[in-house]
Amino acid sequence: MTSSNEQPASGTPAGGMPGGLTPAGRPDSGLSFVPVVWLLFVMAWSVYWLVSARWLFESSGLPDRVFYFVLGGLAFDIVTIVWGLYLLGLALSRSARFPRHFTIWQITTIAWRLAEQVYALTVPDFTVSARELAIAATEIVIGLFCIYLLRRRDEAKAFYARPEAQAPSAFSSIVAALAGIILGAVVGTVAGFALGAGIAEATDISCFEGGCGYFAVFIGLAGLVVGAIGGGVLSVWLVHRRSRKVAIGGR
Repeated sequence: MTSSNEQPASGTPAGGMPGGLTPAGRPDSGLSFVPVVWLLFVMAWSVYWLVSARWLFESSGLPDRVFYFVLGGLAFDIVTIVWGLYLLGLALSRSARFPRHFTIWQITTIAWRLAEQVYALTVPDFTVSARELAIAATEIVIGLFCIYLLRRRDEAKAFYARPEAQAPSAFSSIVAALAGIILGAVVGTVAGFALGAGIAEATDISCFEGGCGYFAVFIGLAGLVVGAIGGGVLSVWLVHRRSRKVAIGGR
């Protein structure tokens, strides 16, 4: 008969940790990064809509219900980008706060998408296609799956397990994010426009009706998107990296 000293402790799997958590030394399968990748995609999509929204202010004759609906969506895109950069800082520092804050962000995003679809379906000025409904449904399903990965998988709980004290304040992250977005957007736009102009000249793109100019502007806008996201992510990462160094040095 096996003695009690040889039995695993109550609630502790053999060779595991209390509560079934993944041991700290166990490599992560990669699923813990899925919410971060999804967050980056949503932020990039929001930046794209902000950049391409110039037509909204150049158009005339739009019904007020359509104009303010789109304007509200652009405002939410700005919130998504700033909030997302803060979440990226938490993720990069593997803060224990990331799963909870990501869940709040994702639930808010899902609620907004549902509200958009309900509004578009009930207001006669809109025409909603099956494709748009399918895209919205896919976004919601992916968001719910990301919440499941962070809230239900022990692997993610072990991966994002750094003490909360190591993460900087939300205010510091937001200020760093805004500064990085602005600087990155400026650098990315200038570099993209210069690159586009260089490619247009090297490949002899026709300038008939401004073709070469439109190409350079397109590359410049792409540089703006990449630079804004890259600058925001880099600045938030630097703030969190500095915070970790201070926390380690103060021990």
